[in-house]
Amino acid sequence: MVQYRVGVDIGGTFTDIVLLGDDGTIHTKKISSSVGNYAQAIVDGLAEVFRETGLDGAAIAELRHGTTVASNAILEHKGARVGLITTKGFRDVLEIRTLRMPRLYDLAWSKPPPLVERYLRQVVDERVDAFGNVDRALDPADAERAVDALLAQKVEAIAICLLHSFTNPAHELAIKAIVERKAPGLPLSVSCEVLPEIKEYERTSTTVVNAYVMPIVARYLRALRQGLDAAGIPARLLLMQSNGGLTTDQAAAERPMNIIESGPAGGVIGAQALAQAKRLPKIITFDMGGTTAKAAMVEDGTVTRAAEYSVGAGIMIGSRLLTGAGYTLKVPAIDLAEVGAGGGSLVWIDPAGSLQIGPESAGAMPGPVCYDKGGEIPTVTDANLLLGYLNPAHLVGGAVRLNAAKAERAFVEKVATPLGLPLDQAAHGAHLIAASNMIRAIKAVSTERGRDPRDFALFAFGGNGPVFACGMASALGMSRVVVPPSAGLFSSFGLLYADVEHHYARTFRRLLRKSDLDEIQRAWDTLASQARAQLAAEGFTGARMRLRRAAALHYHGQSYELTVAVPDGPIDAAMVAHLEEAFGQEHEKTYGHRAGPEEPVELVSIQVVGLGLREGGGVPQRVRSSRAEPVPPPPRRAYFGPTHGWMQTPVLRRSDLAAVQAGPLIVEEYDATCVVPPGATASLDTGGNIVIELG
Repeated sequence: MVQYRVGVDIGGTFTDIVLLGDDGTIHTKKISSSVGNYAQAIVDGLAEVFRETGLDGAAIAELRHGTTVASNAILEHKGARVGLITTKGFRDVLEIRTLRMPRLYDLAWSKPPPLVERYLRQVVDERVDAFGNVDRALDPADAERAVDALLAQKVEAIAICLLHSFTNPAHELAIKAIVERKAPGLPLSVSCEVLPEIKEYERTSTTVVNAYVMPIVARYLRALRQGLDAAGIPARLLLMQSNGGLTTDQAAAERPMNIIESGPAGGVIGAQALAQAKRLPKIITFDMGGTTAKAAMVEDGTVTRAAEYSVGAGIMIGSRLLTGAGYTLKVPAIDLAEVGAGGGSLVWIDPAGSLQIGPESAGAMPGPVCYDKGGEIPTVTDANLLLGYLNPAHLVGGAVRLNAAKAERAFVEKVATPLGLPLDQAAHGAHLIAASNMIRAIKAVSTERGRDPRDFALFAFGGNGPVFACGMASALGMSRVVVPPSAGLFSSFGLLYADVEHHYARTFRRLLRKSDLDEIQRAWDTLASQARAQLAAEGFTGARMRLRRAAALHYHGQSYELTVAVPDGPIDAAMVAHLEEAFGQEHEKTYGHRAGPEEPVELVSIQVVGLGLREGGGVPQRVRSSRAEPVPPPPRRAYFGPTHGWMQTPVLRRSDLAAVQAGPLIVEEYDATCVVPPGATASLDTGGNIVIELG
C-alpha cells in the first residue's frame, strides 16, 4: 500500500493541500480557507481528496502543517491574559523597548500596546549580576506575594523573566516551583528555559509572546488532533517552525514562539531543496499569494536566517534597516521580507490622485470583484484578468469562475475613468505598481544585505508569483526565472522537504583569544546533549540524528552580532582562528568592510541545531501528478505594455515546454498561471521546473 505524506498550508484566501506518495505520486487540492475554524478546512479538504482519489486516512503516514494561528492571535490581540513577574525596576521594559522607531520622521507613530498590561506585571526584589553572582537573594514570601497577586487577577498564563537569569536561573526556577504548587497546569513561560540569552527587552518580549499564545496554540492543536482522529486520520502531526524546520505538535504547544511565522517558511525550504538538486547556487524566492508577497534568499544552498524579528509590525513599507515596530521575538527565523501586494490587494486612488495598491486586501470574502461574491473595489487579480493573463474559466482548475464583465465595469468606474486612461493602460499601470511594491521586498533581502540581485535566479511560486516574476526579474536585471511544479501550492509542497529541527542557544560572552577553550567546549557539549535527548525522545537515533553548531560573534564593543557556522572538531586554537576569519568575511560581505587582524573578536552566544532526518529517501527528483493536464484553450489576446501592446498569445501546458518555446506565451495549470513575455524563452528542466531565460 502506498503511504502518503501530507503538506497543508493555510493562507488568508486559500488552504493548500498536497499529498505525496512514496512512489512519487502527488495529489493536490486548493479550497477556500475557513476563517472561523482553520482546523476544519484541513479536515474538509482531506475529505475531498479522499473522495476524488479513493484513499482513506490509513494511507496518511504524516501530516505537516504550516499555520498562522499564533501570529493571528498577536495581530488581532486575542491571545491569553498573561501575567509577568520580573525584577524590581524592570516592570516597564515591555513599554520602554529599545527606543527604535520604524518611521523616523512620523511624529504620529505610536508604539503598539504591550501584550501585558501594567497592572498584570509584578516585581520581586531580587538581583543577579551579569556574571551570575547573587547580589540580592529572592525572598520566598515576596515571590509568593507576586504569584498570588497574578492568580487573583485570573491570568491564563504567567511569564517569568528576571534580570541576568541567563547566567544564574535559580531565582526564576524558584518562582516557577511556587506557581506549579499554587496553580498546577497553568501555562508557564520561564525565560531561562525559553531564551537563556543576553538583551533584556528581547528576552522579556520573547518570553511574554510565548506565554501569550500558549493557550491559543494548545487549543488549536487539540482541535486539529481531534478532528483528524474523528476523520480516521491517525497520522503523526508535525508543525513548520519559523526557522524552516519541523517540530512535533507537543513541542509546538510548549514553545509556540517557534511557530509564529510558520506559514511562509515551507516554500523557502522547498526552494532550497530544489535549488540544491539543480545546482543553482544563488536564488531569491518570491512567493505571491492572495494577500501578501514575500521574498527570501538562498545562498550557496543555505537559507538566510535572522536571529530575531518582529511580529505584528505590519507590512514592510520601506527599508528593512528601520526597525522597532511590532513585538520582538529573539528566535531564529527565515529572513523574509513582506509587502502587502497579493492577488486580492485593492486597487485604489489616493486623495492626491495617485494609483495605489494595497496593503488592504479583499481576502477570501468577498474576494476580487471578478469572483462575483460581492466585492466592489478592483484588485490586482481583476487587473490581471483584464490584461488577458488569467483565464476566466480556469482558476483552480475551473472550480472558481471569474466574471470578467463585472471586473471591467468596476475598473472603468473606479480606476480608468478617474485617471483619464484607457482600460488597458489603467490595468497595466496597476500591474506595474504591484510589481514595484514587490520589488522592494526582493531588494530588502538582497541589496540591503550586501548582495546583488543580478547574481541570483528568481524562484517564483504562489498562485500569483509566476504571473509577475518575469517583469520583476527584468526590472532588477535578473536573467533567469524558475517556476517549480505545483507552483500555486508550493508552500505546502515545500513542507515535505523539511526535517525536524530543534534550536538551542546560550549567551556565553568571551573574548575568543583570551578564553578558556575547554570551558567553551563543555558549554557546547551541554547544548548538544540537550539536542540529542530531545531527538531521541522523538524517535530520531543513529544516522537519523545530526547536529550543527553556530556562533554569534562581534568585534569587541559592537552592539550587534553576526552568526557563522562552526565546523565539527575540537574547540582549539585552530578553531578560534577559523571563527575569527569566518566572522571577518561575513562582516565584510554584510557591511562592506572588516577590521584588521589585531581587532579582538568576542563570542556572544553559542548555538546548536539538532536535526531529525526523514526515514528513507527524501522527496523524489521528479513527481507525477494524478491530475491530468487539460487540453489547452486556444490562444488569447494579452497586453504586454505600450511597447508591445495587445498580442495573440499561445496558451500551453507545462508538458508543452519539453522543447524550448519563445514568448509571449502563457502556461495554465490547476493552481497557478505563468506569463512569459515577448523576448523570453521557456523550457522544462529534468525536474519538471519551468526555466525562463530573459532576453
